[in-house]
Amino acid sequence: MIRRVPAKHRNAPVTRERDTEAFLRLGLLLVVGLGLTVGFVYAGRQHFAALKYGYETENLRRERDQLSEQQRRLILQREEAASPLKLEQAAKRLGMQPLQAAQIDPLRQPANSAKDNVTVQSKDNVAKPNAKPKPKTITKVPGQTPAKPSRNRPI
Repeated sequence: MIRRVPAKHRNAPVTRERDTEAFLRLGLLLVVGLGLTVGFVYAGRQHFAALKYGYETENLRRERDQLSEQQRRLILQREEAASPLKLEQAAKRLGMQPLQAAQIDPLRQPANSAKDNVTVQSKDNVAKPNAKPKPKTITKVPGQTPAKPSRNRPI
């Protein structure tokens, strides 16, 4: 074999020079790497939070649709139960009977109605601007109305 480097060849001593800016470059590289890592972790958390909220929103939409459908069904049931035919059947089951024409008295009014008490202000109180108005109360007595229609009125 052939030796390429002669055995008696002496190399010059090599001294290493210290790189003073290497520590600064490594520190800057570390800070930039940490910044990128924190950014990726933050973006990942945001992404997974958005996915979670998307799933929750979809579940809430589904629940809202179910509740609105249930509300429609309940409104329909209420309308069916309040129909005149159903009410008439329920009244018959309770033993009620339809109203007869003889039971209706068109001239009779309830005794405690709001129409019975009427407040009227006299013209004398209006002319005096500094005086307090004194209301006059007119009360209708329910027993004074005739029970039978008079002959002067058409039936």
